[in-house]
Amino acid sequence: MKETEQMAGIAFNCNDCGADLTYSPGTRNIDCQYCGAKNEIEDAGQEIKELDFHEQLSATTESEHLPNKFVDCSACGASSSIESQITAASCPYCAAPFVIENAYDANIILPKSLIPFQLKKEEAQKEFKQWIGKSWFVPNDLKKAQLNFERFKGVYIPYWTYDANYDTSYTGLRGDHYYVTETVRIGDKTVTRQVQKTRWTPASGSVNGFHDDLLVIASTSLPDKYAHKLEPWDLSKLTSYDEKFLSGFTVERYRIKLEEGFELAKEIGKPAIKSNVRQDIGGDVQTITTMNTDYTNITFKHLLLPIFVCAYKFKGESYQFLINGQTGEVQGERPRSWIKITLAILIGLAIIGGLIWAYLHFNQ
Repeated sequence: MKETEQMAGIAFNCNDCGADLTYSPGTRNIDCQYCGAKNEIEDAGQEIKELDFHEQLSATTESEHLPNKFVDCSACGASSSIESQITAASCPYCAAPFVIENAYDANIILPKSLIPFQLKKEEAQKEFKQWIGKSWFVPNDLKKAQLNFERFKGVYIPYWTYDANYDTSYTGLRGDHYYVTETVRIGDKTVTRQVQKTRWTPASGSVNGFHDDLLVIASTSLPDKYAHKLEPWDLSKLTSYDEKFLSGFTVERYRIKLEEGFELAKEIGKPAIKSNVRQDIGGDVQTITTMNTDYTNITFKHLLLPIFVCAYKFKGESYQFLINGQTGEVQGERPRSWIKITLAILIGLAIIGGLIWAYLHFNQ
């Protein structure tokens, strides 16, 4: 388990019965699970602004102090926040008890916007079961199983987005195709054919453009190969940050800091720059030798995106999966039936063998 830090959802109390209120996914309400009272989360109407990257880096602190303290898990290394009144708690990942006396304060750049959860847990679990059912190679008994999801949690995951102007100077080669006629002898026949050649010429120049909302995961706890496949997110649905949306959910604190995140954003934006360079070089094919890019007018947003995180056990083995809490996209690990895989291989070999036999038989 990689080290993570999490902020527990803030607790709000019902005015009618005093019980905790929790955010109801897909709405703007925090509801009481006991008396049914509903409280609307008012829209602050605040514009979601881009913040100046260099100005933030020059700040002496990371901006704001969290009301809660953090405590590290001695078993798995995860670090989660706890409310001040809590005297006993356990790790949300491995369930090991926390040593509350070791709690500490933390300063971070607080998120200014988020996408609230749109799926309830029951809906997310349904999406998972449908995802399992789509794979023919999954064991039949898994499809029929009543899965007991362990530690099924809705987690607001921290992300950065970056905007920037880029100016890239490059060197490379431009390849232009041309054709020559060649005469060759095939058996007892002489034939002519057109052969493609490429004429290469040096190329250099510069291109410029704009990166809009390069999205970087600021968590180190999620498996990258699955987390990136949860995209795309509809960032037009971002709403102003309000602690009420967090009620009943876990919120993870970023581990990838602002400057490190921009280095990752550069890699995400590099294919677009390369495409721009290739278009500028022109020709039929291009080779890029060097690219040097300067970035200006860099801005960022710190935001939270909703993901269901879960692991389940099947025949003694653990499998992890993630669900996009906005769209229902599911990514993760699925057990494989070796019987079905072997059967598919045998069927494939039989088909290939049949095609070879038919070819030989009808071309004798």
